[in-house]
Amino acid sequence: MLDSIKIALQYLLPKIWLTRLAGWGAERQAGILTKLVIDLFVRCYRVNMKEAQQSDTAAYRTFNEFFVRPLRLGIRPIDPHAHRLVQPADGAISQLGSITDGKILQAKNHDYTLEALLAGNYIMADLFRDGLFATIYLSPKDYHRVHMPCDGVLREMIYVPGDLFSVNPLTAQNVPNLFARNERVICLFDTPFGPMAQILVGATIVGSIETVWAGTVTPPREGIIKRWTYPAEGEGAIVLEKGQEMGRFKLGSTVINLFAAGSVQLMSTLASHSVTRVGEPFAEEPHTVETNADTPDGADCTP
Repeated sequence: MLDSIKIALQYLLPKIWLTRLAGWGAERQAGILTKLVIDLFVRCYRVNMKEAQQSDTAAYRTFNEFFVRPLRLGIRPIDPHAHRLVQPADGAISQLGSITDGKILQAKNHDYTLEALLAGNYIMADLFRDGLFATIYLSPKDYHRVHMPCDGVLREMIYVPGDLFSVNPLTAQNVPNLFARNERVICLFDTPFGPMAQILVGATIVGSIETVWAGTVTPPREGIIKRWTYPAEGEGAIVLEKGQEMGRFKLGSTVINLFAAGSVQLMSTLASHSVTRVGEPFAEEPHTVETNADTPDGADCTP
């Protein structure tokens, strides 16, 4: 009964006005009141401040400064192996697997189309048909900066306006086409593993989505699709390294990765509800043969 009420409220509440109000409040410098709100949030969601570069909540002038807090140097080591991609965010796997018949699994009994997620961009959708996807949910307690799974050259960024439903597991299990109807920023990269899309999905009370090359992408929310293209090299090229920050959420949300067919295989240790941490193994080249560097000292690698 309670879950039904929560879902009904998702449709009834003025989500965009709540989001604007939350975004406004999160940017206020309110001194002791800001610290009180942060302390309550830390206690309620059990945020691990020991991992933060600045563990003292009094050091944050606004709630947003706290929410996008950087982590201590070295706390998220990046897997060094060239054949591996790394997890882009702290959170938990919502779903992952194959893109079958152009559809992506959202939750049990719910899927949505690749074209809908990519706002009808059939050319981009063709890059990932029969490929792989992974959806990572960032809970309120998590670190909210998003990083690169591998080296990449940005070729295209698309802002897609949409709804602002919550993206928590309960909503994902009950709201059809959730990720294809919510506001999102689609980033297409050329990588050593082929084309890769990294999609930042907005949600209720997500004050803004930012990227390191463009700054704040949303707001403003003008209700129109916006598209930017970038050169592969030379002036204006955006080149990011494996493990480098590429964007951040000010409250929220979800990251979806798309990979071309045959380009990578997701790590067999990952499944729905698996905890993710920036820098840990995410995927690798298909049929990778482990080398001596990947085996324990003294292990016999001969057949």
